[in-house]
Amino acid sequence: MADNHDHTNSANKKVLLISFFIITIYMIVEAIGGYLTNSLALLSDAGHMLSDAVSLGIALLAFTFSERAANASKTYGYKRFEILAAVLNGVTLILIALFIFYEAIERFANPPEVATSGMLIISSIGLGVNILVAWIMMRGSDTQDNLNMRGAFLHVISDMLGSVGAIIAALLIIFFDWGWADPLASVIVAVLVLRSGYSVTKASLHVLMEGTPQNVNIDEIVKTIELEKEILSVHDLHIWSITSGLNTLSCHVVVEEQMTIAESEKLLHKIEHNLEHKNIQHVTIQLETAAHKHDNSILCTVKAKAPDAHAHHNH
Repeated sequence: MADNHDHTNSANKKVLLISFFIITIYMIVEAIGGYLTNSLALLSDAGHMLSDAVSLGIALLAFTFSERAANASKTYGYKRFEILAAVLNGVTLILIALFIFYEAIERFANPPEVATSGMLIISSIGLGVNILVAWIMMRGSDTQDNLNMRGAFLHVISDMLGSVGAIIAALLIIFFDWGWADPLASVIVAVLVLRSGYSVTKASLHVLMEGTPQNVNIDEIVKTIELEKEILSVHDLHIWSITSGLNTLSCHVVVEEQMTIAESEKLLHKIEHNLEHKNIQHVTIQLETAAHKHDNSILCTVKAKAPDAHAHHNH
Protein backbone atom coordinates (compact mmCIF):
# COMPACT_ATOMS: atom_id res chain seq x y z
CA MET A 1 0.00 0.00 0.00
CA ALA A 2 2.89 2.38 0.78
CA ASP A 3 4.38 1.90 -2.72
CA ASN A 4 1.04 2.73 -4.30
CA HIS A 5 0.75 5.85 -2.11
CA ASP A 6 4.26 6.98 -3.13
CA HIS A 7 3.54 6.35 -6.83
CA THR A 8 0.36 8.45 -6.61
CA ASN A 9 2.29 11.24 -4.88
CA SER A 10 4.91 11.20 -7.63
CA ALA A 11 2.20 11.53 -10.32
CA ASN A 12 0.52 14.31 -8.33
CA LYS A 13 3.81 16.23 -8.03
CA LYS A 14 4.49 16.03 -11.78
CA VAL A 15 0.98 17.29 -12.61
CA LEU A 16 1.27 20.11 -10.06
CA LEU A 17 4.59 21.28 -11.51
CA ILE A 18 3.23 21.45 -15.08
CA SER A 19 0.02 23.15 -13.89
CA PHE A 20 1.98 25.65 -11.78
CA PHE A 21 4.00 26.92 -14.76
CA ILE A 22 0.97 27.19 -17.08
CA ILE A 23 -1.17 29.02 -14.48
CA THR A 24 1.62 31.40 -13.40
CA ILE A 25 2.41 32.51 -16.96
CA TYR A 26 -1.22 33.17 -17.83
CA MET A 27 -1.94 34.81 -14.46
CA ILE A 28 0.58 37.55 -15.39
CA VAL A 29 -1.09 38.00 -18.81
CA GLU A 30 -4.58 38.20 -17.27
CA ALA A 31 -3.53 40.65 -14.52
CA ILE A 32 -2.06 43.02 -17.11
CA GLY A 33 -5.15 42.55 -19.30
CA GLY A 34 -7.53 43.21 -16.41
CA TYR A 35 -5.66 46.39 -15.52
CA LEU A 36 -5.62 47.69 -19.13
CA THR A 37 -9.30 46.86 -19.81
CA ASN A 38 -10.49 48.01 -16.34
CA SER A 39 -12.50 44.80 -15.85
CA LEU A 40 -13.18 43.59 -12.31
CA ALA A 41 -14.21 40.19 -13.69
CA LEU A 42 -10.77 39.84 -15.29
CA LEU A 43 -8.89 41.29 -12.30
CA SER A 44 -10.75 39.01 -9.86
CA ASP A 45 -10.01 36.10 -12.18
CA ALA A 46 -6.32 37.13 -12.25
CA GLY A 47 -6.32 37.41 -8.45
CA HIS A 48 -7.86 33.97 -8.32
CA MET A 49 -5.18 32.71 -10.72
CA LEU A 50 -2.54 34.19 -8.41
CA SER A 51 -4.06 32.18 -5.56
CA ASP A 52 -4.06 29.17 -7.93
CA ALA A 53 -0.33 29.60 -8.53
CA VAL A 54 0.32 29.99 -4.79
CA SER A 55 -1.92 27.03 -3.91
CA LEU A 56 -0.27 24.82 -6.54
CA GLY A 57 3.15 25.84 -5.21
CA ILE A 58 2.09 25.09 -1.62
CA ALA A 59 0.57 21.75 -2.67
CA LEU A 60 3.81 20.87 -4.45
CA LEU A 61 5.87 21.74 -1.35
CA ALA A 62 3.45 19.74 0.79
CA PHE A 63 3.97 16.59 -1.28
CA THR A 64 7.75 17.11 -1.11
CA PHE A 65 7.72 17.59 2.69
CA SER A 66 5.29 14.70 3.23
CA GLU A 67 7.83 12.29 1.70
CA ARG A 68 10.26 12.89 4.56
CA ALA A 69 10.88 9.78 6.63
CA ALA A 70 9.36 9.30 10.08
CA ASN A 71 11.62 10.11 13.02
CA ALA A 72 11.57 10.12 16.82
CA SER A 73 9.78 13.48 17.01
CA LYS A 74 7.38 12.81 14.06
CA THR A 75 6.50 9.12 14.23
CA TYR A 76 4.05 9.42 11.31
CA GLY A 77 6.56 11.45 9.31
CA TYR A 78 5.40 14.70 7.68
CA LYS A 79 2.37 13.39 5.81
CA ARG A 80 0.04 15.88 7.51
CA PHE A 81 1.72 18.66 5.48
CA GLU A 82 -0.69 17.74 2.67
CA ILE A 83 -3.70 18.41 4.89
CA LEU A 84 -2.25 21.68 6.20
CA ALA A 85 -1.76 22.77 2.57
CA ALA A 86 -5.37 21.83 1.81
CA VAL A 87 -6.58 23.97 4.75
CA LEU A 88 -4.49 26.90 3.51
CA ASN A 89 -5.92 26.48 0.01
CA GLY A 90 -9.49 26.36 1.34
CA VAL A 91 -9.05 29.45 3.52
CA THR A 92 -7.42 31.31 0.61
CA LEU A 93 -10.43 30.56 -1.59
CA ILE A 94 -12.78 31.93 1.09
CA LEU A 95 -10.74 35.15 1.48
CA ILE A 96 -10.62 35.68 -2.30
CA ALA A 97 -14.41 35.27 -2.51
CA LEU A 98 -14.96 37.84 0.26
CA PHE A 99 -12.59 40.31 -1.46
CA ILE A 100 -14.45 39.94 -4.78
CA PHE A 101 -17.78 40.57 -2.98
CA TYR A 102 -16.33 43.76 -1.47
CA GLU A 103 -15.04 45.05 -4.82
CA ALA A 104 -18.26 44.17 -6.65
CA ILE A 105 -20.46 46.22 -4.26
CA GLU A 106 -18.48 49.35 -5.16
CA ARG A 107 -18.83 48.62 -8.88
CA PHE A 108 -22.57 48.02 -8.71
CA ALA A 109 -22.96 51.59 -7.44
CA ASN A 110 -20.59 53.09 -10.04
CA PRO A 111 -20.08 50.80 -13.06
CA PRO A 112 -16.83 51.91 -14.78
CA GLU A 113 -16.05 51.87 -18.48
CA VAL A 114 -14.72 48.48 -19.56
CA ALA A 115 -12.70 47.69 -22.70
CA THR A 116 -14.94 44.78 -23.64
CA SER A 117 -13.15 43.43 -26.73
CA GLY A 118 -9.87 43.04 -24.85
CA MET A 119 -11.75 41.58 -21.87
CA LEU A 120 -13.45 39.03 -24.18
CA ILE A 121 -10.19 37.95 -25.84
CA ILE A 122 -8.23 37.59 -22.59
CA SER A 123 -11.01 35.76 -20.74
CA SER A 124 -11.49 33.36 -23.70
CA ILE A 125 -7.78 32.49 -23.69
CA GLY A 126 -8.00 32.16 -19.87
CA LEU A 127 -10.86 29.67 -20.24
CA GLY A 128 -8.75 27.60 -22.64
CA VAL A 129 -5.78 27.65 -20.25
CA ASN A 130 -7.93 26.55 -17.30
CA ILE A 131 -9.58 23.77 -19.31
CA LEU A 132 -6.10 22.51 -20.30
CA VAL A 133 -4.85 22.54 -16.67
CA ALA A 134 -8.06 20.89 -15.38
CA TRP A 135 -7.72 18.18 -18.05
CA ILE A 136 -4.07 17.56 -17.12
CA MET A 137 -5.04 17.28 -13.43
CA MET A 138 -7.97 14.93 -14.07
CA ARG A 139 -5.90 12.63 -16.27
CA GLY A 140 -2.68 12.49 -14.29
CA SER A 141 -3.47 12.96 -10.59
CA ASP A 142 -5.73 11.89 -7.72
CA THR A 143 -8.24 14.77 -7.51
CA GLN A 144 -10.93 12.58 -5.95
CA ASP A 145 -9.42 11.20 -2.72
CA ASN A 146 -6.35 13.37 -2.10
CA LEU A 147 -7.47 16.52 -0.25
CA ASN A 148 -4.33 18.43 -1.19
CA MET A 149 -4.87 17.73 -4.91
CA ARG A 150 -8.61 18.32 -4.63
CA GLY A 151 -7.97 21.74 -3.08
CA ALA A 152 -5.63 22.69 -5.93
CA PHE A 153 -8.03 21.23 -8.53
CA LEU A 154 -11.00 23.18 -7.14
CA HIS A 155 -8.93 26.36 -7.39
CA VAL A 156 -8.51 25.67 -11.11
CA ILE A 157 -12.19 24.73 -11.64
CA SER A 158 -13.50 27.84 -9.90
CA ASP A 159 -10.99 29.88 -11.90
CA MET A 160 -12.37 28.28 -15.07
CA LEU A 161 -15.85 29.40 -13.99
CA GLY A 162 -14.38 32.88 -13.46
CA SER A 163 -13.28 32.93 -17.10
CA VAL A 164 -16.76 31.84 -18.21
CA GLY A 165 -18.27 34.63 -16.10
CA ALA A 166 -15.91 37.20 -17.64
CA ILE A 167 -16.80 36.03 -21.17
CA ILE A 168 -20.55 36.26 -20.51
CA ALA A 169 -20.12 39.70 -18.88
CA ALA A 170 -18.12 40.98 -21.88
CA LEU A 171 -20.81 39.76 -24.30
CA LEU A 172 -23.62 41.37 -22.25
CA ILE A 173 -21.76 44.69 -22.17
CA ILE A 174 -21.02 44.53 -25.93
CA PHE A 175 -24.58 43.64 -27.03
CA PHE A 176 -26.75 45.26 -24.35
CA ASP A 177 -24.43 47.84 -22.75
CA TRP A 178 -25.13 46.32 -19.32
CA GLY A 179 -22.25 47.76 -17.29
CA TRP A 180 -23.40 45.93 -14.15
CA ALA A 181 -22.77 42.55 -15.87
CA ASP A 182 -19.06 42.80 -14.96
CA PRO A 183 -19.53 43.01 -11.17
CA LEU A 184 -22.46 40.56 -11.36
CA ALA A 185 -20.24 37.97 -13.06
CA SER A 186 -17.69 38.53 -10.29
CA VAL A 187 -20.30 37.93 -7.58
CA ILE A 188 -21.52 34.68 -9.18
CA VAL A 189 -17.92 33.45 -9.41
CA ALA A 190 -17.30 34.52 -5.80
CA VAL A 191 -20.25 32.39 -4.62
CA LEU A 192 -18.81 29.34 -6.40
CA VAL A 193 -15.32 30.07 -5.06
CA LEU A 194 -16.73 30.43 -1.52
CA ARG A 195 -18.51 27.09 -1.82
CA SER A 196 -15.32 25.33 -3.00
CA GLY A 197 -13.28 26.95 -0.23
CA TYR A 198 -15.78 25.92 2.44
CA SER A 199 -15.88 22.33 1.14
CA VAL A 200 -12.08 21.87 1.15
CA THR A 201 -11.59 23.62 4.50
CA LYS A 202 -14.32 21.57 6.19
CA ALA A 203 -12.94 18.25 4.86
CA SER A 204 -9.37 19.19 5.84
CA LEU A 205 -10.32 20.28 9.36
CA HIS A 206 -12.20 16.99 9.75
CA VAL A 207 -8.89 15.17 9.10
CA LEU A 208 -6.98 17.45 11.51
CA MET A 209 -9.64 16.76 14.18
CA GLU A 210 -8.99 13.04 13.56
CA GLY A 211 -12.57 12.50 12.45
CA THR A 212 -13.73 9.21 10.92
CA PRO A 213 -12.77 9.16 7.21
CA GLN A 214 -15.65 9.79 4.80
CA ASN A 215 -14.99 6.52 2.94
CA VAL A 216 -15.16 4.39 6.10
CA ASN A 217 -18.31 3.01 7.80
CA ILE A 218 -17.71 2.23 11.49
CA ASP A 219 -20.51 -0.38 11.68
CA GLU A 220 -19.04 -2.24 8.69
CA ILE A 221 -15.58 -2.13 10.25
CA VAL A 222 -16.82 -3.61 13.53
CA LYS A 223 -18.74 -6.34 11.66
CA THR A 224 -15.63 -7.13 9.60
CA ILE A 225 -13.54 -7.57 12.76
CA GLU A 226 -16.24 -9.60 14.54
CA LEU A 227 -16.60 -11.93 11.54
CA GLU A 228 -13.69 -13.92 12.95
CA LYS A 229 -15.09 -16.53 15.36
CA GLU A 230 -12.16 -16.03 17.76
CA ILE A 231 -13.24 -12.41 18.47
CA LEU A 232 -15.56 -12.12 21.48
CA SER A 233 -15.95 -8.30 21.46
CA VAL A 234 -14.42 -5.04 20.24
CA HIS A 235 -13.84 -1.86 22.24
CA ASP A 236 -11.70 1.31 22.37
CA LEU A 237 -12.07 1.70 18.60
CA HIS A 238 -10.42 4.67 16.86
CA ILE A 239 -10.44 5.34 13.10
CA TRP A 240 -8.78 8.43 11.61
CA SER A 241 -6.76 9.66 8.62
CA ILE A 242 -3.07 10.52 8.70
CA THR A 243 -3.44 12.11 5.27
CA SER A 244 -5.52 11.55 2.14
CA GLY A 245 -5.56 7.86 1.22
CA LEU A 246 -3.93 6.72 4.48
CA ASN A 247 -6.59 5.66 6.99
CA THR A 248 -5.59 4.23 10.37
CA LEU A 249 -7.38 2.05 12.91
CA SER A 250 -6.59 1.06 16.47
CA CYS A 251 -8.78 -0.98 18.82
CA HIS A 252 -8.82 -3.59 21.58
CA VAL A 253 -10.39 -7.01 20.92
CA VAL A 254 -11.29 -9.65 23.49
CA VAL A 255 -10.28 -13.26 22.70
CA GLU A 256 -10.23 -16.57 24.59
CA GLU A 257 -7.48 -16.99 27.25
CA GLN A 258 -6.01 -20.12 25.69
CA MET A 259 -5.13 -18.52 22.33
CA THR A 260 -1.45 -18.97 21.46
CA ILE A 261 0.82 -16.27 20.02
CA ALA A 262 0.94 -18.10 16.69
CA GLU A 263 -2.88 -18.26 16.56
CA SER A 264 -3.18 -14.58 17.47
CA GLU A 265 -0.73 -13.58 14.71
CA LYS A 266 -2.73 -15.59 12.17
CA LEU A 267 -5.95 -13.92 13.39
CA LEU A 268 -4.43 -10.42 13.14
CA HIS A 269 -3.18 -11.12 9.62
CA LYS A 270 -6.70 -12.12 8.52
CA ILE A 271 -8.25 -9.01 10.10
CA GLU A 272 -5.65 -6.71 8.51
CA HIS A 273 -6.29 -8.29 5.10
CA ASN A 274 -10.08 -7.88 5.44
CA LEU A 275 -9.76 -4.26 6.62
CA GLU A 276 -7.64 -3.35 3.59
CA HIS A 277 -10.77 -3.93 1.51
CA LYS A 278 -12.61 -1.49 3.80
CA ASN A 279 -10.20 1.42 3.12
CA ILE A 280 -8.07 0.89 6.25
CA GLN A 281 -4.35 0.98 5.38
CA HIS A 282 -2.74 0.91 8.84
CA VAL A 283 -4.01 -1.34 11.66
CA THR A 284 -3.02 -1.63 15.34
CA ILE A 285 -5.02 -4.16 17.38
CA GLN A 286 -4.48 -5.00 21.05
CA LEU A 287 -5.57 -8.55 21.92
CA GLU A 288 -6.76 -9.17 25.48
CA THR A 289 -8.86 -11.60 27.48
CA ALA A 290 -12.17 -10.96 29.23
CA ALA A 291 -10.24 -10.64 32.51
CA HIS A 292 -8.53 -7.47 31.23
CA LYS A 293 -10.30 -4.39 32.59
CA HIS A 294 -12.29 -2.74 29.79
CA ASP A 295 -15.49 -0.88 28.99
CA ASN A 296 -18.31 -2.48 26.98
CA SER A 297 -18.59 0.51 24.66
CA ILE A 298 -17.13 0.05 21.17
CA LEU A 299 -15.80 3.62 21.20
CA CYS A 300 -13.16 4.80 23.65
CA THR A 301 -14.62 6.13 26.93
CA VAL A 302 -11.36 7.03 28.70
CA LYS A 303 -11.34 10.68 29.79
CA ALA A 304 -8.28 12.88 29.93
CA LYS A 305 -7.11 13.60 33.47
CA ALA A 306 -5.26 16.54 34.88
CA PRO A 307 -1.46 15.97 34.79
CA ASP A 308 -0.29 14.08 37.86
CA ALA A 309 3.30 12.97 38.35
CA HIS A 310 2.17 9.94 40.39
CA ALA A 311 -0.77 8.89 38.23
CA HIS A 312 -0.68 5.73 36.10
CA HIS A 313 -2.88 5.60 32.98
CA ASN A 314 -4.97 2.48 32.53
CA HIS A 315 -6.57 2.10 29.08
